[in-house]
Amino acid sequence: MVGDERQFFTIYRGKPDQTLAGSPHPDPVFEETMAALIDAIDVKRKMFFELENTPYLCMDAEVSTPTARGGQTLVRLKMRNLLTRAVFDKTFKASDKFKEPDLDKVPASFLYSDGDGSHFLDQESFETHTLSREMIGDALDFLVDGIIIELHKFNGNPIGLQLPTHVELAVTYTEPGARGDTAGGSVTKRAKLETGIEIRVPLFIKEGEKVKVSTETREFAGRA
Repeated sequence: MVGDERQFFTIYRGKPDQTLAGSPHPDPVFEETMAALIDAIDVKRKMFFELENTPYLCMDAEVSTPTARGGQTLVRLKMRNLLTRAVFDKTFKASDKFKEPDLDKVPASFLYSDGDGSHFLDQESFETHTLSREMIGDALDFLVDGIIIELHKFNGNPIGLQLPTHVELAVTYTEPGARGDTAGGSVTKRAKLETGIEIRVPLFIKEGEKVKVSTETREFAGRA
């Protein structure tokens, strides 16, 4: 399960003549535990929630407060379907409720990619998990041997991953510094990295060096 705070309710179901007096509950037939629901207005950026048996990641949230008397407060969410990777906007009432998804996040190291997908070693169970190209998306541009990522499992099955904020990649090709681009007031040049992606780097960066790259903006973030 995910979330910084969790609330749980315990439901007891017993025989008709049983009461809740005393502790523990007298001879309960069984008990089940369920997570509290999340109000739409409480959903924030980077939170996970479940809608219609599907896990989602909130990428952005915007609250619209009514100006007219009696109007409803609405919440517009930019959300990513964690099963299909589709991204879309949807508006909800502030009081609409979502389930907290049965989503586990475990550390895993990248092993290799082949025709079947990308393979990772679960650092807790030491099992090997495979994610398809559709599950990986453009995260493949940042995967190098041994990198530790956060593997997402929904109902026990791997469905995707979360990259670290920054990754370190080697520069395999870059032009001489004298050929830098001064457009926009900053002096940069093109560089190709070991995974094949290209970014802009400062003139002092040389081939063979490792650089830090932001996985969110895909931009140079410093020397490694």
